[in-house]
Amino acid sequence: MLQQLSESGDIIFVMDNDTDKTELEKISPYVLYADAHRHNEYDFGSYKRAYMYARNACMLEHYEFVYLINDSVYGPLYPIEKYFEQMESFNTPAFGLVKNPHNSHPHIQSWFIGMRPSVFLSDWFNEFITSIKHQPDKGAITYMYEQGFTRLLNRQHINWQCMFSASGRSIYNNVKKLYKSGLPFLKKVAFTRHNGRLGRQILYILNHINADARNSILASASDLYGDQYINWLLTKNPVKIIFRNIKYFLQKICKQKQ
Repeated sequence: MLQQLSESGDIIFVMDNDTDKTELEKISPYVLYADAHRHNEYDFGSYKRAYMYARNACMLEHYEFVYLINDSVYGPLYPIEKYFEQMESFNTPAFGLVKNPHNSHPHIQSWFIGMRPSVFLSDWFNEFITSIKHQPDKGAITYMYEQGFTRLLNRQHINWQCMFSASGRSIYNNVKKLYKSGLPFLKKVAFTRHNGRLGRQILYILNHINADARNSILASASDLYGDQYINWLLTKNPVKIIFRNIKYFLQKICKQKQ
């Protein structure tokens, strides 16, 4: 992912993880700066640190666009350059890959946000991003920071636009449909949702992308979840797939009764 993104721009890379310097050296050809320390502020805490590094180094003024991108996805599944070009052609101060069109709080999904200088050089954005701190759960992070960023755009009367729309949990559950519509990333959590029911969707994507991307995704997923789990998830055995679906629906019915 870093290798592909680096062909379209400069990268400041921050992890919410303690990582040995020898590991960071492996990505040095693709990044301007890398830092890896456990800060317990998740993706927005890493965004904060990357932004502050760029701000303090007086780098921001030299860029037409700044992107906030995290590694909750695998990809890119398609050449990424055309997506940057299309988003930047919107001519809106803020934009993103995917919009959550929620009735009461539509917002840019925070794993891929783009901004022009009128946003990333503003005092209000500086105050927002530098005030990020640890939150007790994902719900609080989503409300305060992911939805919060879009609320701030609206308060500042700043227009924003996204290339794709995915309501609710469809960004996780409808990965095949989104891939076929052109979305260039696959959410990692799809690998573990619904008792493996998304295995066939994931397998479809893997069978339609280039070999380098497929091998990278499988290697990463195997490291994360184990070879045995990945082999189980991506089975083509119809009996196992049917049994998996029945088990999922039974579990869902039991939860509803409780």
